[in-house]
Order: sequence, then C-alpha cells, then structure tokens
Amino acid sequence: MHTPTDFSAWAAPFTGAAWRNVVRRRVALPHLGRDVLLHAGPPFEGPPPAPVRQAAVQALLFEGLADSAAGAQALLATGAVRLLPAQDHGVATPLAQVVSAAMPLAEVGDGVTQAWAPLIEGPPPALRFGTADPAALPRLQAITELGLQRLAPLLQAQPLPLAPVIAQALAEGDECHGRTGAANAALLARLAGLPEADRTLLAGSPGFVLTILMAAAAWRLRQSGARIAAVGGNGLRFGLRLQGDAGWRAIDAAPPTGTRFPQHAGAPALGAIGDSAVLDFCGLGGQALPAAPSLCEEWQTSLPAGLAQRRALVTDTVSGLVDPACVAASGQPPLVNLAVLDASGEAGLIGRGWYAPDPSLFFPVPERPTP
Repeated sequence: MHTPTDFSAWAAPFTGAAWRNVVRRRVALPHLGRDVLLHAGPPFEGPPPAPVRQAAVQALLFEGLADSAAGAQALLATGAVRLLPAQDHGVATPLAQVVSAAMPLAEVGDGVTQAWAPLIEGPPPALRFGTADPAALPRLQAITELGLQRLAPLLQAQPLPLAPVIAQALAEGDECHGRTGAANAALLARLAGLPEADRTLLAGSPGFVLTILMAAAAWRLRQSGARIAAVGGNGLRFGLRLQGDAGWRAIDAAPPTGTRFPQHAGAPALGAIGDSAVLDFCGLGGQALPAAPSLCEEWQTSLPAGLAQRRALVTDTVSGLVDPACVAASGQPPLVNLAVLDASGEAGLIGRGWYAPDPSLFFPVPERPTP
C-alpha cells in the first residue's frame, strides 16, 4: 500500500505543467501545411494499417481537403498529403488518431515550452479508434467548438496545474492511462466557470482527461533530465527517439496483452499503437499499476511477476522517467498500458491491456549528457 506522499512523488515529474489553452493545430504549428497529417509513433516505412488509414480519411474530410471518402483515399494514395510522426512536432496523439490542421489541441506547458494533444470527442465512434463511421465527424466538430469557444477562455484566464490532478487520481485508484475516471473528475473539479451542460458532457467521457495528460507527458520529455524525447507505436512498429537524435529506433510492434471484449475475442489485434506511451515513460500507466488494483485484478493472469518492483528497475530515481540505462542494468522493459484495436479497422476498440517492448529497443544505451 502506498501513502499519499508516494503518490505526490509519482506526480512530481509533472510539476510546472499546466493546461493553458485550446488551439487549432494550425495556430500551434503554423509551419505545417494542411497537406501534413500527424500520426502516432515512429515514421511509417510503408502503407499505414487500416485504422490509421481510416482516421486519415476522416481527418481529410474534417479539414475540407476532400468531399468524399474516395477523394480522401485518392489524396493518400497519390502522396498529395504526408503522414508525419506527431511527436516530432511536439504533439502526442492517441491510438490511431491522425491530426489535421483544423483539429483542436490541448496546449500544456509552463509558459516557456509547451506540447499539445488533440481533444477527444468521447466514446466510440471516435477517430482515435480508427473508425470509418461518418458519425464521428459531427462529434469532433462539437468538441472543437466546446474547446475553442468555452474551454480556451477559461484556461487563458486561469491555467490548470496538472500535478495535483495526477496525485489525486493516483490516490483514488487511477494509474492515469488505462483507468482515468478519477483523473477526469479531478480535472473537472478544478475547472471553474465551465457551463453545467459542458461539465456534464465531459464528466460522461472519463477518457477526456487522457490526452491532456499526454500533452503534459510530452512536455515533460522535452525538459531536462529526460533521455528519451519521444516514444510510441504506429500499429506496425513501436519506437523511441532519444534526446538529440533526429531519427527513431523501432522494433516490430506486437499487440498488447490483456482483456478482450467477449464479442471480439477472435478478432485479429493491431500491434501496439498510440503516443500515450509517453505517460508510461513518465512513470504513470504501466509504471504506476500498483496504484490501480482494479487493473491489476483484471490482468492478474497475464501481468509479469515483480510488478511492485518494476518501477524502481526502469525509472531514474531523480527524474522519475524511464531511462535506457536503468532498463539495460535490470534487463526489464517498462510496461505500457494500451487499448487494443482491431487490425482490420472494422470493429475499432476490441480490448485493453499492456505492452512490454523488447529490451533490445533500448540498446545501445546513450551516454549521459555532460553537466
């Protein structure tokens, strides 16, 4: 059993991070044209998997660059639009979601540096699950209006610190990745002035907080003491980019292990996907599973032994972040809690579980920077 003091320490990497604004991607990153779509994980070495391709079609329709799915697919096929890793541009995007220039982003930072993540539109059908359902677009438009018109003014007037949200959520049984209900409630409780109808809507979407925390983690990986600058999966490959490196290291991405929804027990699963791995590499998610007994119970037959010790074996004691040197010394990889998507793109979300990247991803170990 951990004490509240322990949970405050686990939230310490996020000290200084505040949710400060909601902006469209074109405002946050004006140098990126409308022909650029941002995806999770390392660069694609060939065609993207079906869920990402479908999310890209939806992004092009939302952007107004195509007026039909067939037209959007043609743009992708001809190379008229480019798919680039989101984290190379300071954005962390969930699962299969592809971020276009008009999409709303939560901006998190300390007033000096910042990072971004898209606002999510709620439960399925939703872009992060790689859906082709046209019903997702009106919902995306609705969250865009809520974010830009009603959330942004509140946050500009009073930025919302996220370390206290994380500490409270950990103390209430969230690990802030696979389980986020307490974190979402803690976030909304600190968001003064939000119209009640909007508060009710967001309270009914417990995953809303997730991408805001992802932006905080992406911001933290841009600060001192982080040896890994970016990490995530694109459904085919899982990779990381070290501080100072231009390119990614990547390995083949196996599907997460965990729980499948009964109706999708036999569906083929996509490999690990999503930039939400930034949370786990900042000490939450898989490294905070002992704080989430409900998830430990759900995955008890599949979780590796020594779960209580895993955090100490893979994270740096000073920064609280996953460190390649710690992974090399222990031989144990960090755990990443991830949703499971249908590889065909037809069923969308089919389960949730955890993923352990092969330790070879962390070799060779980078030299520590000179103080």
